Amino acid sequence: MGEEELRELVSGCLKDDRLSQKLLYKAFYGFAMGICLRYANNRYEASEVMNQGFFKVFKNLEKYDRAKPFKAWLGRIMVNTSIDYYRANLKVAYTEELDKAEHVNDNDYADKNLSYNELLEMVTRLPRAYRTIFNLFAIEGYTHEEIGEMLNISVGTSKSNLHKAREKLKVMIAESERLPGYLSKQSGDNIITINQTNTPNLSVSFFSRNNKK
Repeated sequence: MGEEELRELVSGCLKDDRLSQKLLYKAFYGFAMGICLRYANNRYEASEVMNQGFFKVFKNLEKYDRAKPFKAWLGRIMVNTSIDYYRANLKVAYTEELDKAEHVNDNDYADKNLSYNELLEMVTRLPRAYRTIFNLFAIEGYTHEEIGEMLNISVGTSKSNLHKAREKLKVMIAESERLPGYLSKQSGDNIITINQTNTPNLSVSFFSRNNKK
């Protein structure tokens, strides 16, 4: 979508024009769904969160700074909405504290040739707590201190769950290499194929310590 067309749609949405809202929703549906799928337990839940996110987009559109990228602004709303949904549905209290999180050796992943979608399919199979913290730290770039404030947990718990998420992903990666078709065999209600994103192939960067800490 061109900048001029986007500006026209935003202007139409500010006037509560239904057609403009429909076109904007359609234009960013894939991008928004891709974000929500990373945090949701299934596609139905992701759709629910995404629709809540779009409601906030339209409600707060007048606060959008047109000097900044619209896609990034919308994406941040989808992430925040996913986090709000997670907090509202959190049923298990975090009690584990670690003074220092153990680290997975990045070399464990260095020779893996996994696509972005393959990694995200593995991420969607993580328990909700691990998945949420992995997404926020490794993909969104938040620090453990920021994650702790967002989720109302301690820094130690955030580090612990990130470590456990990496350990589980390490096992999944090993299984995917040992058993051809492992991902497809494991697919089911909790597996979400993420094909809406336009992100290039990534692998080691998900596990790099070069992210903010």
